[in-house]
Amino acid sequence: MDDMLAAWESTNSSLEDSLMWPQRGIKTREECLAKLGDAAFPKDGGLYCNATWDNVLCWKAAKAGTAVRMNCPPLPGLVPTNFATRKCGPNGRWEGKNPGDYSVPQGYTNYIGCYTQQALEIYKRFYMNKTPQQKQVLRDIVSSARTMEIIGLCLSLIVTIVSLIIFSYFRNLKCHRTRIHKNLFVAIIVQISIMLILYIDQYIARTAGGEVAGASSGSSGAIYDTPVFCEILYAILEYTKTVKFMWMFVEGLYLHNMIAVSVFSGKPNYAVFYAIGWGFPVLLIVAWVVAMTQMYVAKCWYAYYYLKIIWIIEAPRVAVIAVNLLFLLNIIRVLVMKLRQSHTNEANKVRKAVKAAIVLLPLLGITNFVVMIEPSHDNIIKFGVWAFSAHFLISFEGFFISLLYCFLNGEVRVTIRRHWERYRQRRLIHTSSLRRMSRSLSIFTSFSEVSHTSASQKQNQTAASMTVNGHVQPLLREPFTKRVGAGALGVRRAIFKDNTDSKQSVRKITNLGGFNGAEINEQRI
Repeated sequence: MDDMLAAWESTNSSLEDSLMWPQRGIKTREECLAKLGDAAFPKDGGLYCNATWDNVLCWKAAKAGTAVRMNCPPLPGLVPTNFATRKCGPNGRWEGKNPGDYSVPQGYTNYIGCYTQQALEIYKRFYMNKTPQQKQVLRDIVSSARTMEIIGLCLSLIVTIVSLIIFSYFRNLKCHRTRIHKNLFVAIIVQISIMLILYIDQYIARTAGGEVAGASSGSSGAIYDTPVFCEILYAILEYTKTVKFMWMFVEGLYLHNMIAVSVFSGKPNYAVFYAIGWGFPVLLIVAWVVAMTQMYVAKCWYAYYYLKIIWIIEAPRVAVIAVNLLFLLNIIRVLVMKLRQSHTNEANKVRKAVKAAIVLLPLLGITNFVVMIEPSHDNIIKFGVWAFSAHFLISFEGFFISLLYCFLNGEVRVTIRRHWERYRQRRLIHTSSLRRMSRSLSIFTSFSEVSHTSASQKQNQTAASMTVNGHVQPLLREPFTKRVGAGALGVRRAIFKDNTDSKQSVRKITNLGGFNGAEINEQRI
C-alpha cells in the first residue's frame, strides 16, 4: 500500500494535504459547498478545480496540476488514519479513473489506500473488473440474502423459545435427551438474539448517523460506532456459535452411544457434557480475543473472518462437524443392520435409513459445511446460489431443529394433545358449572318475584270483597291462605271464575285445591 502511494506521489508535481473538513451531515453537493464556504471558490486568480462532493467526502477546490488527499471516512472496512486521493489536471479539471480522462466533471476519488487488507481482498475478489451492472446484481443478491436471513432468524428465535418452554414445562418430557436439547436451544437462542441485535444496530447506525456509500457514517452512537463494546458483542457472538457446535457434538456423542455402542449404559456424566458444551468454548474465545487485540486494529473487527487467526475457533467447529459426520455414518450403518434383521423389503430399509440421515443432519450441524465452502467470485449465478443456500440453512437452522425434535416428535405431540384435552374438559366443566349457577339464580329470581306478587295480592284481599251467588263475600283471610299456597290459589281461581248459582261446582273446584265445602262455609259471613 505504501509503495502504491509513493508511486502516486512521484507522478505528480506536488501532493497537498487537504484539511479534515467536517463531513457529518453532508449528503448533497449543495450542502458540501455551503460547508466549505470561501474554500469552495478561491479568488486569488489562480487556476483551480472546483470544489466537489463525491457522495462520500466533500473536497475543497484544488490547484491545477496537483494531487490532494483527505483522511478516509470512518466506514466499515476503511482505516480513518489513511488517505483518499484525487488529482486535479493542468487544465483545472478533475481527472477520472484513467490517467488523462477528464470526461467526468466530478472526477474520480481513489479510495484504495483506505481499505484494510481484508476489505481490499474482498473488493478485489468480488468487485474489481466487473461492470456497474454486475456490481449492482451482486449488491441486490447480498441485500436479498440478508432479508431472507433476518426472516429466518426471527422465525427460528420464536420457534426455539416455544420448544424450550415445552421441554421445560411438561414433566413427562424431562429426560436425558431433552436435557441436552435444552442446552442446545439456549445456545441457539442467545446466538440468534445477538445477531438480530447487530443487524438492528447496523440499521440504526445508517438511519440515525447518516448513510454513506451504503454504510454507517460513524457518527450514530450505535453499537458499531462504540469502541470496545462492539468487539465484546462479537466475541459473545462467536462464543455462542462455538457453544452451539459443542452441544451438537454432545448430541452426536449421546445418540451414537445410545444406538451404536451403548458405552454409557447408566446416567450420562453431565459434568463432562457441561465442560464440553459451556467450558471448552471459553478457552477458545479467550485465546482468539487476545490474538485479535494484538494483531487486528480495524473498527469493530470488520471482516475478521478473512483473518487466519479465525481458525483458533473455526478449526474446532470443523472438527465437530467431521466427528458428527462419522457418528452419523455409523448410526446409519447400525440402523441398516437392524432393518436387515427385520423382515421388511429393501425399499423400506433404504427409505428409513435416508429419513434418519436427513433428520439428524441439522441436529449434528453438518449443514454448516455449506457456509465453509468458498463462494464463487467469477460466476454471479454460482455466487447467488451459494449466498441464498448458505444464509437459508444458517438462519433456519433453529427452526428445523425445533420442528424435527419438538413439534414433529410423537411423544411431544401426544403430551400436548393430552394436555389440551384436559384443558378442554376443565373448560367444559367450568362452563357447565356456570350454566347451572346461572340457572339456579334465574329460578331463585323467579321464585322471589312470585312470592313478592303473592304478598301484594294478600294485602289487597283484606280490603276487597266481591259478590258470589248474590252474597257479599270477603276474600280469603290470612289463616286460610297460610295452610297451603297451591290450595289457596286454587280457591281464588274458583271464586273469580265461577259466576253461577251452583254451589256444587264451587265445592268441586275447591276440593281440587285440597279443601272441602265445610271449610269454605266457615269462612262465609
